[in-house]
Amino acid sequence: MFYKITEYNYLMSNISSVLEQVKTKGPLVHNITNYVVMNNTANALLAVGASPVMAHAKEEVKDIVTISSSLVINMGTLSEKWVESMLMAAEQAKATNTPFVFDPVGVGASAYRTEVAQKIIETATPNVIRGNASEIMALAKLTNSTKGVDSTMDTQDAIEGATLLAKKLNNTVVISGAIDYIITADTVSKIENGSPLMAKITGMGCTATALVGACLGVEENAHLAAVAAMAIMGVAGDMADEKSAGPGSFQMYFYDSLHELSPEVLSEKVKTNA
Repeated sequence: MFYKITEYNYLMSNISSVLEQVKTKGPLVHNITNYVVMNNTANALLAVGASPVMAHAKEEVKDIVTISSSLVINMGTLSEKWVESMLMAAEQAKATNTPFVFDPVGVGASAYRTEVAQKIIETATPNVIRGNASEIMALAKLTNSTKGVDSTMDTQDAIEGATLLAKKLNNTVVISGAIDYIITADTVSKIENGSPLMAKITGMGCTATALVGACLGVEENAHLAAVAAMAIMGVAGDMADEKSAGPGSFQMYFYDSLHELSPEVLSEKVKTNA
């Protein structure tokens, strides 16, 4: 499979404007996410300037999707009732044209996870799918080897599968890792910011997904929104790394960095081909 890293000047000139819109508009991001990361995700969204709502009861998900700027579905801790809510929310997002981000946590680790991921995608095609290399490869059906929610391969290895998946679904696929790749059709952008400490903190990938939701809530170009989100995530990680002594302090400084990050600093510090 041939792929190319495409220069995309439009993206580079507009990444900072997406952050500015998030901070000024405060998009309402509806998260159906997992118990492990719910607090982290909400705090990250608040820090960057978005407004999180964590609603998973099937009695209200349709109403919440309708009033939200975007929907984030994260299948980290699955249960039958939550799956029902996820499918209802995805269906409503399709009906209301609400931007939708899907995080297929651990897909391929069990038959149940793979089945649920397939059902969600069949119910409504996500505007953006974000996962690690193993998850994206499993979703693309090129491999079924995962290690829980951790990646067992490099992001570079998953580009072919992600490209096929993005073309099949006509959407944007994000592979997060030491280098983040954002893929839409034949356009492949990469973000090279971030700290190794991010891999030592649970739920950082889930935070990245939520940030994609925030950006997608203010920017209809899914590729641009995803590039901006991963740039925000990576640059905030770099800023936190400069101050932290380890994973505990890193998490504190990461929230501070999201809060402090300005469009000007983002544009200055982002490392991207976009």
